[in-house]
Amino acid sequence: MADAGGAELTRFPEGLASALEKIKNNNQGKMKVDEAISPLFISDPNKTALDNLFATHPPLEERIKRLRQM
Repeated sequence: MADAGGAELTRFPEGLASALEKIKNNNQGKMKVDEAISPLFISDPNKTALDNLFATHPPLEERIKRLRQM
């Protein structure tokens, strides 16, 4: 819903999709970041496969797909 609200506010869903895509491409989960500062990142730099089980947001791929369908 936040992505839809952002797209409505900016009237530019492709720009939001592009920003999410850049975040996804820059964070491959290979960064060595201290756990104390990892919450400061938009996308968890220490992400593991188990993190998907406890995710509070849809995967970035799904969010990008939905924005591009608007």
